[in-house]
Amino acid sequence: MQFKKLTDEISFDVAEYVKSYLNFHKNRNINLYLGCDSHNRLKTTYATTLVFNVGATGCHVIYQKEVVPLITDMWTRLWGEAERSVETALYLRERGIEIDTIDLDYNIDPAYKSNKLVSAAVGYVESLGFKARVKPELLPAVYAADHIVG
Repeated sequence: MQFKKLTDEISFDVAEYVKSYLNFHKNRNINLYLGCDSHNRLKTTYATTLVFNVGATGCHVIYQKEVVPLITDMWTRLWGEAERSVETALYLRERGIEIDTIDLDYNIDPAYKSNKLVSAAVGYVESLGFKARVKPELLPAVYAADHIVG
């Protein structure tokens, strides 16, 4: 599974990178946040991000960007965000890396359309043993993904 840094276009295996990063920073308190966001224009673009929260010093972000044919159905497009996050989390787990949290870009407030997915997506994520977070919580991985697809 290939990811990139924000600072260059070189692709790398996400699991190898995470292991190396965590080993290099083994004396620091690092939390990992995983999330995905999508945008529709002429096509649908997904960005899956992995955020390394390095204590009080800030965050380091890596990402995978995918462009697919336009998905006009909101449910299908937003469900694709959860699927991409879970796929990445499982890929990392299979390689000995546990993700702290999967951030889902859905809102618990019924005024938002994404609210329709909250129950199903949180259940999906948590049934696999991951912690799920949704808006209005602070979701660093989703905000990073929004910046990349925006």
